[in-house]
Amino acid sequence: MPTRRELLKWMGLAGAASALGAGTGVALAAAAPRLTSKRPPPSGRKFVSQAVERQLAAVRASIADPKLAWMFENCYPNTLDTTVQIGTLDGKPDTFVITGDIDAMWLRDSSAQVHPYLPLASRDAALRQLYRGLIRRQARCIRIDPYANAFMPGPHDSPLSWSVHDVTDKYPGVGERKWEVDSLCYPVRLAHGYWQATGDTEPFDDDWRQAMHLVLSTFVEQQRKHDRGPYHFQRVSEVPTETQFLAGYGNPTRPNGMIHSMFRPSDDACLYPLLVPSNLFATVSLRQLAQMSRAIHHDNDFAARCEALATEVEQATQRDGLMREAGSEAHWAYEIDGYGNQLFMDDANVPSLLGLPYLGCCQRSDPLYQRTRARVWSTRNPYFFQGRAAEGVGGPHEGLRMIWPMSIMMRALTSEEPAEIAQCLAWLRDTDAGTGFMHEAFDQDDPTHFTRPWFAWANTLFGELIVDIHQRHPALLKA
Repeated sequence: MPTRRELLKWMGLAGAASALGAGTGVALAAAAPRLTSKRPPPSGRKFVSQAVERQLAAVRASIADPKLAWMFENCYPNTLDTTVQIGTLDGKPDTFVITGDIDAMWLRDSSAQVHPYLPLASRDAALRQLYRGLIRRQARCIRIDPYANAFMPGPHDSPLSWSVHDVTDKYPGVGERKWEVDSLCYPVRLAHGYWQATGDTEPFDDDWRQAMHLVLSTFVEQQRKHDRGPYHFQRVSEVPTETQFLAGYGNPTRPNGMIHSMFRPSDDACLYPLLVPSNLFATVSLRQLAQMSRAIHHDNDFAARCEALATEVEQATQRDGLMREAGSEAHWAYEIDGYGNQLFMDDANVPSLLGLPYLGCCQRSDPLYQRTRARVWSTRNPYFFQGRAAEGVGGPHEGLRMIWPMSIMMRALTSEEPAEIAQCLAWLRDTDAGTGFMHEAFDQDDPTHFTRPWFAWANTLFGELIVDIHQRHPALLKA
């Protein structure tokens, strides 16, 4: 996905790029002085879940801070209210979930956007239909092209405008073709979470199994043990993180058993293609896939292959993905190349080093994670920013000084310390620029300078955080 500034330029709004956040934020801030609901009217909502509405009412009633309660009401159902398109295909449920202000479906975003509602699916038939449709849609997308990150609603729709001239293989229905390991992990996470929450096996048919076999074969292909594989990608852009080097195959690596990822979860190009948090996420996903394969399809051979790859990737990442500074214990690197070159940073987009426990890669209390986490939330991370408005992690996608609320949410979701969580809540509450919603990023000193006024993943993740605090630390919401 290009930066917001590039989007404006391609849309012929280059002059607006310099005033991107301030103009948008100020106008929106002036529109909500009375904390009235920002949800669409009931007749204008894309999808309604009675279980979600009941959860919303119960949690909102427990929040003492009026603004925090208002923001939760706006954000928690935002994916369902505004981004879900429900239909049928071949007589079966079909669900398409856009990101918000971009009318396309990312495998990562769509999975993450509906993840907070999984615990409610067992008691809401309509919600189960939504998940069945999305699991099927994602499997269909993977069968079209396992290397693509974003898809259009139909096979005859034009790709996203900024990807039309990309130099890569082209397939009908693909919106953008940036190869990211997490794009195949997230559908597995969603499928496994749905199965665990409901026990429903209806969507896991032969088409889904075929897609999962492609997940495994693509991961193996991108270990690049014998050659560079078929994937290549180049884009003409003034932004270097929008393309790949060396004829589109990325910087050179020494294969070590890890899976190569050409792009990060931010859709920015990797510097070193062995992306540590994505590989750790892949080990979790492969073991989840093995568990489902054994229990649902009784396919022990496929399950064993998934587990073998998970073990190989995990061992390689643990062997080569650690960094050691003089006089200190090891912590995770962000990217490596297999030759000994390592990069330490973190990006707000998940999978991130900060978000490892959230994805099930480790426990919150894990010492290695805690050492890494301390470095992520410090000036050792070049994309950690501190300002008058807040502190948090950003990334190259929106540049320096720009804090992503997602990083603040992830810090709270991975914390056991009430004071730390309370501080994160305060930052999130006070940096919405009066809009009642989360944004992609905001300036460290001026939250009215922000990007993406409609970013459903961040909105729903904020709702997930509030529900998590309601369950783990309810006193923080009552204060």
